[in-house]
Amino acid sequence: MLYPIFQFLDEHYDLPGAGVFQYISFRSAVAVILALLITILFGRTIIRALQRHQIGEEIRDLGLEGQLSKRGTPTMGGVIILLAVLLPIVLLGRLDNVYVQLMIISTVWLGVLGFLDDYIKTFRHNKDGLKGKFKIVGQVGLGVIVGTVMCFSQDVVIREKVSSPEVISVSQTGYATVEQPASVELSPTAQKTTKTTIPFVKDNEFDYGWLVGGNDFLTWLLYIAVAIFVVTAVSNGANLTDGLDGLLTTVSVPIMLVLGALAYLSGHIIYADYLNIMYIPESAELVVFAAAMCGALLGFLWYNSFPAQIFMGDTGSLSIGGIIAVFALCIRKELLLPLMCGIFLAEAVSVMVQVGWFKYTKRKYGEGRRVLLMSPLHHHYQKKGLFETKIVMRFFIVSILLCALTLVTLKIR
Repeated sequence: MLYPIFQFLDEHYDLPGAGVFQYISFRSAVAVILALLITILFGRTIIRALQRHQIGEEIRDLGLEGQLSKRGTPTMGGVIILLAVLLPIVLLGRLDNVYVQLMIISTVWLGVLGFLDDYIKTFRHNKDGLKGKFKIVGQVGLGVIVGTVMCFSQDVVIREKVSSPEVISVSQTGYATVEQPASVELSPTAQKTTKTTIPFVKDNEFDYGWLVGGNDFLTWLLYIAVAIFVVTAVSNGANLTDGLDGLLTTVSVPIMLVLGALAYLSGHIIYADYLNIMYIPESAELVVFAAAMCGALLGFLWYNSFPAQIFMGDTGSLSIGGIIAVFALCIRKELLLPLMCGIFLAEAVSVMVQVGWFKYTKRKYGEGRRVLLMSPLHHHYQKKGLFETKIVMRFFIVSILLCALTLVTLKIR
């Protein structure tokens, strides 16, 4: 909203300082500050409003230490995160950018889906919340939207690097030297493609269209399936991770920082060429969104760290996972998610293994057996006697390590 205004003032009136809005770094810094201030300043007001309306968390007795003391803690705090993300991006982002538009749609879409789930739990007093099939329908719908835009929007393109001829010069002594061109040369035409990045591979670009012989319709169907799987897997993984005070928030901050860095590198011609990754025009604008998201998550920790004054609920957890998934699809780095979001993966796998093994052993032996003391994984460590804050900090450290390894994949191939 402010970007075109300051651009107009800079171009037509040469207003001192107006040109600073052209810099992504400036708008990203302001987005972080604004998101932090929104969550910290307005968080208290929202918490009091939720307490007045008795919108508290219904806690199931799982036999965990200190669990029942959290009963009645205000939930649906994800609303704070969503406001702290959307307001800065609307004010500071370029709203004509297709990637920003996709991120806003994804945030609102999954925010509404999570809000419905929390609403049913709190106001209808139904602990199961929104039925699983409706959640899946919502996630599938977002996957279809994202996949269709990525496949058919004329604004979603990449630019291939053109191989420049080497210059061979011969000195007076007869020695030949080979000189590489100093500048990066790109294809004059933008390319519509469904290529993505494969980690740890030298020529690390893979086109989904190759699997179906280049057929446009089949490529669209395949990419839709990929988008649906990524959105569903990551959002549900984030939802399962949200089980301890501050856990999902702290784990997600390094992920958003790395996604923002990858967006900047992919949208910068020189860096994309140096790292031999796809140059995606206009993708650097997503850095502003990532900055706002990081600010919102850090600000939410003001109230969500142990002991939590508010829980984000599904309004926050589903949105955070969906934002990460769609962001990765936009910058064509979705195959990095299993490494980057390793905590989400471990939490989801722990549930699947626990449930699967319990059902198998119950059929075979007549009595269900468990692999873990309790799932998801963070509850297993609680049962082992680790204090809640120690689990959160260790998961946070592991998340930082996984995100660092994700950045390393840019050079190790």
